[in-house]
Amino acid sequence: MNNDYSESSVKIENFQYTMELFGNYDENIKIIEEALGVEIVARENELRIKGGGDRVGLAEKLIGNLIGMLKRGEQLSTQSINYAIGLVMAGQEEKIKDLANEVICLTHKGKQIKSKTLGQKTYIEAMRKCDIVFSIGPAGTGKTYLAIAMAVRAMRNREVSRIILTRPAVEAGEKLGFLPGDLQDKVDPYLRPLYDALYDILGGESYLKYRERGIIEVAPLAYMRGRTLDDSYIILDEAQNTTPEQMKMFLTRMGFGSKIVVTGDITQIDLPTGKSSGLIEATKILHGIKGIDIINLTEKDVVRHNIVQKIILAYDRHHTRNKGKQ
Repeated sequence: MNNDYSESSVKIENFQYTMELFGNYDENIKIIEEALGVEIVARENELRIKGGGDRVGLAEKLIGNLIGMLKRGEQLSTQSINYAIGLVMAGQEEKIKDLANEVICLTHKGKQIKSKTLGQKTYIEAMRKCDIVFSIGPAGTGKTYLAIAMAVRAMRNREVSRIILTRPAVEAGEKLGFLPGDLQDKVDPYLRPLYDALYDILGGESYLKYRERGIIEVAPLAYMRGRTLDDSYIILDEAQNTTPEQMKMFLTRMGFGSKIVVTGDITQIDLPTGKSSGLIEATKILHGIKGIDIINLTEKDVVRHNIVQKIILAYDRHHTRNKGKQ
């Protein structure tokens, strides 16, 4: 890489774009400067960029694309800037334009829910087109949250008459009997992440109203046995903790007018030693069947704190090194 010192300038036609590009207390521009090793200074209607020649060129491409996002009405965030930096440094800056996407739905507070990475966009498109979608990826990639957002959208658009969310309560095991309350009280802690997503999107009052009417059901996987689920949006979360028998049982609950989304992280299997994961087996058996899609999300699709990506990569490297020693 050519690191000869150079300077360049980028014209900014709207001062508001400069304000948004820099962010509160210049936090956005500091992210760019640190990632690319450049110095960026605002001078009237232009930005002056100083640093190594190739790095200045990357900064120009990045800033041009970020301004393009602002022109399209997109909001800049730490996550979106870091993601755009990754694309530019990989020579894929043209893909930044592909990030623009329609709003899936609004939360009860009016917040827009939309894809934030190319992987998430592919996932959402698969949920639109296919009857059954498997989404596999690490924590923080939006697997469950986006599935619930799509389910709420389908319910609001009267495409389905109810939403059913389920999880295997593998962790419960023997500990279940020691928890206070009736069976629902005992399993509720294991369903809490699903409740949290519903509360965030619908608000507590609306969620309770839908649940009382039977429009939304949140239940352990065992409750699905023997049922046929018509006209429903059905989400199986933490599917890596299903056995092959449980997965087959769940998938065959699907009735007419229904959609199924199965989410899981195959690096976090909590099944007893010797038990195989129904999620891993299902993706092998069902691969290539029309109407079924399998989406693999990666650490690049993590939309939590930036350090979560680094944690996932560090663990992946650790496991790879250990496998090499075996």
